[in-house]
Amino acid sequence: MTSVPSSSPPVPAQPRTFRDYALTGESSRRAVEMGLAAAEWYHTEVPRKVMKELMTRSDGPAIRDTILWIALHVVFGGVAVWLSVTGHPWLSVPFWIAYGVVYGSACDSRWHECGHGTAFRTPWMNDAVYHIASFQVMRNPVNWRWSHARHHTDTIIVGRDAEIAWMHPIKLGLKALAYVGLVDAWHSLKVLARNAAGVLSADERDYIPESEWPKAIFWARVHMAIYAATVLVALAMLLAGQGWRSVIPFLLVGLPRLYGCWHMVMTGLLQHGGLAEDVLDHRLNSRTVYMNPISRWIYWNMNYHVEHHMFPMVPYHALPRLHEAIKHDLPPPNPSIWAAYKEMFGAVLRQRREPGYYLKRELPPTARPYKEDLHTAVPERATA
Repeated sequence: MTSVPSSSPPVPAQPRTFRDYALTGESSRRAVEMGLAAAEWYHTEVPRKVMKELMTRSDGPAIRDTILWIALHVVFGGVAVWLSVTGHPWLSVPFWIAYGVVYGSACDSRWHECGHGTAFRTPWMNDAVYHIASFQVMRNPVNWRWSHARHHTDTIIVGRDAEIAWMHPIKLGLKALAYVGLVDAWHSLKVLARNAAGVLSADERDYIPESEWPKAIFWARVHMAIYAATVLVALAMLLAGQGWRSVIPFLLVGLPRLYGCWHMVMTGLLQHGGLAEDVLDHRLNSRTVYMNPISRWIYWNMNYHVEHHMFPMVPYHALPRLHEAIKHDLPPPNPSIWAAYKEMFGAVLRQRREPGYYLKRELPPTARPYKEDLHTAVPERATA
């Protein structure tokens, strides 16, 4: 994929191109041949003493944030249920919305950081929150632990990364539906059901060690059992004459993944959208965005995404300090979520017209040049 400066004039629309994003196909083979698989990535130089301090783990910040996270579930969910059952369903709507964000969006960052094992210093705390958050975000905790490890090893390397959100050709309709979780949640439920039946896909068998396959099946069955229990409770309430109140179990478990996921999607799509594939420099394929304090708490500082990918073992609470330490070597962050979306969608729309285009952000004068030596080796694309 050849770099196209963002200032270059647009070219006429070209035929739609398709890339093979499967982990067991031609793109995977070519990525290995090109030296893009498990390769050496560019890292900003950080003094060893500074990095050691930044990587220091602590239970304190995550315990504080987790207590608050649980408390918000209880308060928003409790008030919403109370208003619903006491004849004030419309007054409950704002509390259901807030509960949905705490459940269906904040879970993603907790899943992510606890999966890295960096949120808490104590391992069992990471594991406990990881499993709770994995259930809320409807992800098999075993599958996604290993897929995310691959995501960091081969970030946005086509045929290697199982978590590429912006696949070409980009389908903007599906991206719009992601904000209400319909397609994504349905796909996740089907994967959990398939895993619970003892079936792993070819891609899953590629990135999950064989010794972990039984665990993937076990946890899928646990998740499906909880959903089944939720359905049974709702049916029991319906048969007991509770009428519309029988939907409350679904509003508490499962449905928040749909109506509350919008913040997770809003922030998650910014991570790599419009940027480069098949590069070995996170400054080219990841985006840092300044956000308001509430979004940063929900997102657990993952808005510092270039920094996180360069140094994934730095805990979320230390990412602002890491940013200050290395920002001289990074592209300027987007100043807001709105500014980041304007930039990203401009690039995404151009990618739909110009296969191979990506947004190459300028580096400050203090930065070392981009690592682009392998970026000129482009996998062949099929044209339709």
